[in-house]
Amino acid sequence: MAAPTPERRFKNPVVFICDIQEKFRPAIYEFDKVILTARKLLHAATALRIPIFVTTQNRARLGETVAELQPLLAAAGALVQADLDKTRFSMWLPAVASHPVFSFSSSSATATTSPSSTATASTSPAEVVIAGIESHICVTQTALDLLAAGHRVYVLADGVSSAHREEVPVALARLRQAGAVVTTSESWLYECMGDAGVPEFKAVVKLVKETGPDTKAALQALVGSKI
Repeated sequence: MAAPTPERRFKNPVVFICDIQEKFRPAIYEFDKVILTARKLLHAATALRIPIFVTTQNRARLGETVAELQPLLAAAGALVQADLDKTRFSMWLPAVASHPVFSFSSSSATATTSPSSTATASTSPAEVVIAGIESHICVTQTALDLLAAGHRVYVLADGVSSAHREEVPVALARLRQAGAVVTTSESWLYECMGDAGVPEFKAVVKLVKETGPDTKAALQALVGSKI
């Protein structure tokens, strides 16, 4: 009997980059480590061809997405499905919720499909991984909204932070209780693939090796014993 064709474990993965903006740089605990993990996540999304959604909070006042992420977003090209400014704390904006990648939970008449989008309607819940800030505000409200819409949520403990570091473990505990998976960037990457036989495996392993020092720094600074 022939071996089964390797398949990814995640059928409908999505990357959310939440409000990683210049004005937050001096205020957020270990902000540079959040950027390191977000860079790794964007590299992975490009290699695995995963849709990317990016938001900023009040861009006119708080600035653009940080310069370190801009070249990676540009390289991702059409994978960036939305780059939206908002006043709402949650990333679950109407323009995001109506995207076809989230159509599984939107079978009612309120669901719409953008004719300009290259994405096709999904037959399974989205598996959304979130990196960004702040863990207890925008990340929390985004995760809760996604869960309420029937999607699966993965919050990267090495990719989220807040102005006060004490907020982070409280937020992660609340999200875990609500049904989100609190995990790490490397664990998420391997779970997303699920099989060493998938075509992108070598590229992802190369990324993991190249970002090893960054991953260690982010884990030590943002995780430690806090979860």
